[in-house]
Amino acid sequence: MLSSLFPFIYGFVLILLLWQAFRVMFRGFSAVNSVESPERHVKKDRTGQFTIHPELLDEEGNITNEDLLTVRFSNDLDPPKQTESSSD
Repeated sequence: MLSSLFPFIYGFVLILLLWQAFRVMFRGFSAVNSVESPERHVKKDRTGQFTIHPELLDEEGNITNEDLLTVRFSNDLDPPKQTESSSD
């Protein structure tokens, strides 16, 4: 009896797992396609005020001029380079 049900149970579980895999992949593809513009990342936080992370401030409360360690990922886009144009 169990040997006759095994192919149906196996098939049902296989279809269920494939369905879940496609759902997860679709969420990933839709997230990649909905890349937000950089301007949208500069927004106020939950307090409604623009805040700066405390580690970026020096002893007097000013933003530090030190070099900061940053992480770049392979799909990051370089910001557009501004060329200096002289108007004589």
